[in-house]
Amino acid sequence: MRRIDFVTLRLFAAIADERSLTRAAEREHLALAAVSKRVSDLEGQLGVSLLYRQPKGVELTPAGHALLHHARNLLDSLQQLDADLSEFSQGVKGHVRIHANTSAVIEFLPEDLSSFARRHPEVKIDLEERVSSDTLRALREGLTDIGIFAGHMAAEDLQVFNYRQDQLVLVTPRGHALAGQPALALREAVGYDFIGLQQDASLHALLHQSSLQLGTPLRLRIQVRSFEAICRMIHTGMGIGVLPEQVVRNYLPVLDVAVVPLTDPWARRELKIGVRNLEALSVTARQMLEHLTSREGSD
Repeated sequence: MRRIDFVTLRLFAAIADERSLTRAAEREHLALAAVSKRVSDLEGQLGVSLLYRQPKGVELTPAGHALLHHARNLLDSLQQLDADLSEFSQGVKGHVRIHANTSAVIEFLPEDLSSFARRHPEVKIDLEERVSSDTLRALREGLTDIGIFAGHMAAEDLQVFNYRQDQLVLVTPRGHALAGQPALALREAVGYDFIGLQQDASLHALLHQSSLQLGTPLRLRIQVRSFEAICRMIHTGMGIGVLPEQVVRNYLPVLDVAVVPLTDPWARRELKIGVRNLEALSVTARQMLEHLTSREGSD
């Protein structure tokens, strides 16, 4: 395996930025001869030309552009590594990574993570909001310690625990024909234009499957990437949509929309917590898992 040190990668990134060996040498506080030798040695080691030498500077060759891409990624990772380790030297004694779908992030995790942080102030928590399919993929690839996702998603290869339940409701403009209903089933609404989430969202998949079982596909007029965007589109009269009740309650004070309970059994939705391997979890991740699962069903 070729050995390329980070000093050389940082120098190469400086050359790409400055388009000049001389200016890169000044920026990195190195002698021009030393810079030229490092580049020549690197090209010899890799067996390719990385720079086009020109009278007024240098340009990257295709191989140089490829190296620059990877060099920047490696340098960014090194910087993040340094930042993470410095936190441990300043008192951080644990680190847990969580990927969660939007429902969990908006409805439940603010309170749950806040209470955990009060009990364990020395623990660093990395939370990323992802659709359920991406959360499951991250679990399988070892990119997160804990994942929270919609319960109807297939996760037989993971270790899964109950987390919370949320209630899905129909959201309509205030003056819509369905706005005054005390409750209704999806079959009573499928004839109207819907505002929905992107294709890979678990809620989209759930609604799509449910409408197909009714024999009437949803009339998706617009697809957006967030619950807030759905609410705003409904507010302007563009259509209706299905959302978690608590999410809608957060937006009701500023948006002129109506909420109608759904009577379909699937509208009472399970949220699950998954891990790749319980035994392989760090002590900190296991503490977080126990904390989150102990709150199952709480208000």
